[in-house]
Amino acid sequence: MADRPTTVLAMGLDVAQAVFPPGLRERLRRCVDLADEPLTGSLTGAEAGAVLADAQLLITGWGCPPLAANVLALAPRLQAIVHSAGSVKSLVTEAVWERGLLVSSAADANAGPVVDYTVAVITLASKRALSTAARYGEGWPAFSEREGADGRTIGIIGASRIGRGVLARLFASDSDYRLLLTDPYVTGREAASLGAELVPLDELCRRSSVVSIHAPQLPETHHLMDASMLALVPDGATVVNTARGSLLDTDALTHECASGRLDAFLDVTDPEPLPAGHPLLTLPNVLTTPHLAGAQGSEVRRLGVYAVEEAERFARGQPLRGGLGRADLTRLA
Repeated sequence: MADRPTTVLAMGLDVAQAVFPPGLRERLRRCVDLADEPLTGSLTGAEAGAVLADAQLLITGWGCPPLAANVLALAPRLQAIVHSAGSVKSLVTEAVWERGLLVSSAADANAGPVVDYTVAVITLASKRALSTAARYGEGWPAFSEREGADGRTIGIIGASRIGRGVLARLFASDSDYRLLLTDPYVTGREAASLGAELVPLDELCRRSSVVSIHAPQLPETHHLMDASMLALVPDGATVVNTARGSLLDTDALTHECASGRLDAFLDVTDPEPLPAGHPLLTLPNVLTTPHLAGAQGSEVRRLGVYAVEEAERFARGQPLRGGLGRADLTRLA
């Protein structure tokens, strides 16, 4: 593009300050004509409308409301949306596609911390850390009773960008994990190239010491791990969920964990957050964290860097690295 595109940030003020600290914002200003202040809250007010009127590029983030038709009507010159976070499902409406707008997400940048977190808890799960810690006050386990990670069978549900990242890290590990994968869009040959054996979900559940969920949230994946599937998971195994809470039947998982049969590491829940006093918050063999596997704190600058690089590509008229289409949303979180 010959002229620097007029660009607006739309996200929570605290998010904008963390994702785009001063130095990074100055880099952004070198390639675009950036509005002085980010838009926060509603995008349909008179003040927001005045800012959006000339916007060609909208950089969104956590705290940005859905980009419905009435919002887009205020931005007649808008050409592209760059989301400085992960999923765009709650942001992008049908009106975005009808307008033919370019859409990009920093999901690749957000995936790294999730992969790190997941591999860490799979390692803990493989050593039965939660159940062992719960018995700490009874005395240390005998040497013969201790469990290690080597040779464990790990079941990965979903070859998403995060699922593939986890597979790559586990395959490269010295622990000689046996890796299983279930994903309706993956062939046996492709699974083998990822170091995994492609199996149906029920077989994955029966054979895995650790089951880690990385599928998208879709109508057909609601309660993918329901009572019947959880019942197939072997005694002493662990369920890990860093995807979406609705993929797990909360009541069924609570029953299995309360019985002591299964352990769980949950970074997402359904509902989210869980009500105070819920058993999954108090059981000693369950670790529930507040959706912190993705970029947090110092990590969120990665998202800003990704978004700025996308803005630079847009300003040069180059394809967007994180570009998405309507059809992609049927397979993404």
